[in-house]
Amino acid sequence: MTHYGKALLITAMFALTACQSASKTDSHAAATQAPENDQCGASQYQHYVGQPLKALDNQRFAVPVRAIPWNGAATMDFNLRRLNFLGDQSGKIDKVYCG
Repeated sequence: MTHYGKALLITAMFALTACQSASKTDSHAAATQAPENDQCGASQYQHYVGQPLKALDNQRFAVPVRAIPWNGAATMDFNLRRLNFLGDQSGKIDKVYCG
């Protein structure tokens, strides 16, 4: 292999390693968020993960809340003071986060 071929191969390897995506965070990541990212108090509601979205029906919260069912429509506005409960395909809460 020529010098040019080796350099091209090494450059390609570096380019591919730079393209690796970050690992997916788990649903409990909100519990370890920095305080400025937890303005809605999502870390206090992580115990809802795994419960049905209907568990929120009779609850009262001090901040704005939205329950987003699987494949449900939600506005794309970002509000760190709003508590979000994201449902999965089975109707259970998969993630609790601010936004």
